[in-house]
Amino acid sequence: MRAALKALLAATLLAGGSIAQAAELTVMTSGGFTAAYKQLGPQYAAQSGDTLVTVLGPSMGKAPEAIPNRLARGEHADVVIMVGYALDELIRQGKVDPASRVELADSRIGLVVREGQAKPAIGTADELKRTLLAAQSVAYSDSASGVYIEKELYKKLGIQDQLVGKSTMVERIPVASQVAKGTYQLGFQQVAELLPVPGVTYVGKIPESLQSVTRFAAGIPKTAEHPAEAKQLLNYLASPDVQPAVRATGLDSVAR
Repeated sequence: MRAALKALLAATLLAGGSIAQAAELTVMTSGGFTAAYKQLGPQYAAQSGDTLVTVLGPSMGKAPEAIPNRLARGEHADVVIMVGYALDELIRQGKVDPASRVELADSRIGLVVREGQAKPAIGTADELKRTLLAAQSVAYSDSASGVYIEKELYKKLGIQDQLVGKSTMVERIPVASQVAKGTYQLGFQQVAELLPVPGVTYVGKIPESLQSVTRFAAGIPKTAEHPAEAKQLLNYLASPDVQPAVRATGLDSVAR
């Protein structure tokens, strides 16, 4: 991948016969793509000479750390990486350049239990339904996957009334971290956000017939200080050469 990155940078960093000056880029990224970004960002920085300052926050929600809320407070960013439809809202509001939008990856919802616990059956809709009804407690995130579970999945399974009293939306922190502590029995979140957390056992993805596929995308705020360098970073994160690393984190490559 190092050779491929050098080739990509040779094509993108050269402009008008001169090499762009190194810049300090502030990157706001939400949970689903963060594991991939944490691998790819340092590689890009080492080869490009740019410095990447990373700011973490969910794509939506009321938490002050949420990317839209950060931007609303006037916090600086050169790149935002987030759920596609949340990015589209920032574009609609005039905060992100629509021409800068880049598709990055698709994310699916998975389930974890505390390490050492038996894996419940979730391979079919009926199995998932029985597992949820038998669970003592269920947790999900305050981002796209959790909103889907709370508002749609339970309804599709016909168990909303039975699950309301034992379900909790976890704000800001990884759901799996709370499952690892034993606070909740079952934890749902996007697979890429579950896999890096110690102390849990990954059960698998929920059935495809019940999935909510979340598209992650990136863009450049209109107030970015280094839009040209930000575009080079986005080109790299979406390039074919990095897709094996993206998939290894639990994401699915976008068909191009």
